[in-house]
Amino acid sequence: MSTVDNRIGFVRGAFVPLREAVLPVMDRGFLFGDGVYEVTAVIEGRLVDNDHHLQRLNRSLGEIGIANPFSTGKWTEIETEIMRRNELRNGLIYIQVSRGVAERAFQYAEGLEPTVVMFPQFSKVQSNPIIETGARIITVPDLRWARRDIKSTSLLAQVMAKHAVKQAGVKEAWMLDGDIITEGASSTAFIVTRGNELVTRNLSRDILPGITRRTVLEIAKRHGLTIVERPFSKAEVLEASEAFYTSASTIAVPVIEMDGVCVGGGVPGPVFRSLYDAYLQDVMTLPASIS
Repeated sequence: MSTVDNRIGFVRGAFVPLREAVLPVMDRGFLFGDGVYEVTAVIEGRLVDNDHHLQRLNRSLGEIGIANPFSTGKWTEIETEIMRRNELRNGLIYIQVSRGVAERAFQYAEGLEPTVVMFPQFSKVQSNPIIETGARIITVPDLRWARRDIKSTSLLAQVMAKHAVKQAGVKEAWMLDGDIITEGASSTAFIVTRGNELVTRNLSRDILPGITRRTVLEIAKRHGLTIVERPFSKAEVLEASEAFYTSASTIAVPVIEMDGVCVGGGVPGPVFRSLYDAYLQDVMTLPASIS
């Protein structure tokens, strides 16, 4: 990233240049990772799946007992203003809410004022060349805590997994509980079986309820695909006709290799392609937040 950061963010109630933004050392988000976050994609000036992202943010806040500081309408208003001030047509908007500022102690007083931080990131998520070639991935042990359904800012296990990805020269890590795939380090895992079933893990406290996952499943239903929500093993991935992963920051990415072994013939498959194309077509029917 450039040493000159001209982005405008929203920090503790004000729009400020990120290079000038400051947070108190005693913020519990910094000291404990005591907070949650969301990321919404922006495609051609459109906030993608935004209501669902904000619903998940509200759920995550509720699960850890932080009062949501804004209504859905207010969150969307701030996001739109960030887009306008940064001329953001393609990229991501990051939201983080911590419990607030207090003396460092594990226990906390009720009624702390939540700390809100928001900023844009620029990328064209719909133009990723890996879509055409497919991604190589690795597997790593799932070292996370027991409430993976909460989109917590405590991400050390994912940081370690992503470092392993970088060292291996691949694109993503799928995490293992024994021989069972839980999910990706920053994505939801899917396979297409030889019987043409679309399989992804069922929602529970073991995985994050992915928003792009939700939309892809809705599209799959429209396309008449057979959907099975259940755990699946590493061996099933290697036997699948296709595999792919989804996230707000990538939409969907086909998997062609896992741990050095070819998956799905080593090329992106037709089920992935049809779902990906339909997702982008749906996005372009959304009203633009900025022109």
